[in-house]
Amino acid sequence: MLGAIAFWRLGGYAWLVGAILLFANWPYTMIAIMPTNKILMATAPEKAGPESRALIERWARLHALRTVLGLTATVVFLFATLR
Repeated sequence: MLGAIAFWRLGGYAWLVGAILLFANWPYTMIAIMPTNKILMATAPEKAGPESRALIERWARLHALRTVLGLTATVVFLFATLR
């Protein structure tokens, strides 16, 4: 929200891009990560097996992309601040 306000008040599309990247984490988490997370949390430790390992590896890849979105937003905001 603050990135959008900064875009409106200061101009510069970097603020808007940063805000969009930061906001994108929410739907991405809800749509892509949460279903995998729910399956993993519902698995009893004694029932874990190769399927669980595959889900954990999938979760790690999904979470890595989420981290990249956040880091990219940070870099864009830093760029906007320095302009």
